[in-house]
Amino acid sequence: MKLFLLWMAVHASQYVVFLYFLVVNTTYTLLIFLALRDIVRHAYLTTSRVARRQLASEHYFKPVTVIVPAHNEAAVITQSVQALLNLHYPEYEVIVVNDGSTDGTLARLKEDFKLVSSIKPVRLQVPHEDIQAVYRSADYANLIVIDKLNGGKADAINAGINVSSYPIFCSIDADSLLEPDALLKSSKLFLEDDELIATGGIIRILNGCTVKDGAVTEIGLPRTTLEAMQVLEYTRAFLSGRTGWNALKSLLIISGAFGVFRKDIVVAVNGYRKTVGEDMDLVMRLHRHCRDNKIPYKILFVPDPVCWTQAPYSLGMLLKQRNRWHRGMIDALLVNRSMILNPKYGATSLIGISYFIFVEFLGPLIELFGYVSIPILYYFDMLNTQFLVMLVLLAVFWGISINIGAVFLDIYNFRRYKKTSDILRLCVMSAVEFFGYRQLMLLERLLATLTFRRKDWGTQDRQVFENKPTTP
Repeated sequence: MKLFLLWMAVHASQYVVFLYFLVVNTTYTLLIFLALRDIVRHAYLTTSRVARRQLASEHYFKPVTVIVPAHNEAAVITQSVQALLNLHYPEYEVIVVNDGSTDGTLARLKEDFKLVSSIKPVRLQVPHEDIQAVYRSADYANLIVIDKLNGGKADAINAGINVSSYPIFCSIDADSLLEPDALLKSSKLFLEDDELIATGGIIRILNGCTVKDGAVTEIGLPRTTLEAMQVLEYTRAFLSGRTGWNALKSLLIISGAFGVFRKDIVVAVNGYRKTVGEDMDLVMRLHRHCRDNKIPYKILFVPDPVCWTQAPYSLGMLLKQRNRWHRGMIDALLVNRSMILNPKYGATSLIGISYFIFVEFLGPLIELFGYVSIPILYYFDMLNTQFLVMLVLLAVFWGISINIGAVFLDIYNFRRYKKTSDILRLCVMSAVEFFGYRQLMLLERLLATLTFRRKDWGTQDRQVFENKPTTP
């Protein structure tokens, strides 16, 4: 009897995997359609005559602080800061936080921007490591540099919040470039809607593009397959993923590379928490705080403002990044576990958090189970070969369709990649992803699950992107 029950369980496992696959891919497809509706509506609103006039008006804004955490960013810090100083925005300040760099980042800033000591007061609203000094630029009145002990990215942003002067702040990575009107497009929403507490724009891959004077002058795909694959991933994740979650009022991540926040709400949750997934953790705590205190709020993803960021150009760097992302997600879910399947938190919990648990967290385990069960079922002559072939073909072609759907969603609305060859390469990447790349990412996410208590960020090499495509 026990052997029979075991046989039934093993035999049924392949159908469980199929059912799981069906639910997940149906969710992805639904997100594509929701994203299409949301993006088309947003495009109509932003291209209207009134919207263009409002965007161009210098009176239609709130002053913003741009916070740039920097640890060992000497290779790119000058270009990044110069690009921020060239933004089209009526009133803003840039705060660069040197987080205990050992590579000459502070010396580069002092030399290139003529920094002088400042006695600007620091309001201790959120915790962070000790600040050693505060500087101002003799050339740029709106540039401030903080030199502090190393405490990590979250700690550095907290220091920037305490020094900031304005009610809205934008957090951006030191290796990223904002398009000149990105800050205006994202921050103007805070003036339009008093309930808005956080918003993020789309992140695009800088690799393969040409940069001149701190601005992207020519957009192209990277030469290497590894980097081009990440372009496809980012396109799918932001345009179909986050735009879809936007429509479901279940957005849980605003990318750490580019996010705009209302400072008083972030201070109310004690700022950023030290973790490797500080972006997702902050957004979840903002949801929880507002729901617990019955504060009307909105957290939105806006597909129009663009931030360009460097993607890992080697497999080792990419695996470290994905390992950190997965560990950060698990940590954020554990810290905010009171929100799991809790009707008190509405769609954020029942849809958004449930997705991250059952798809992002359990997905790699179930997918691995599927791979491992095939030879076992075959050995015991319990494998339904026709069913397996159908499942593999369905998985591949459905997955390719989802990827291509995201690519054409981007082409239809934004057409960033204008070369036909680039678009065709992205379509090819949609198929290539399922043969090797996906399995490597699966193994790294499984490793991250086993080692999620690690708190280290790891290191990422940077490339100087000025005046040339960022390919090695």
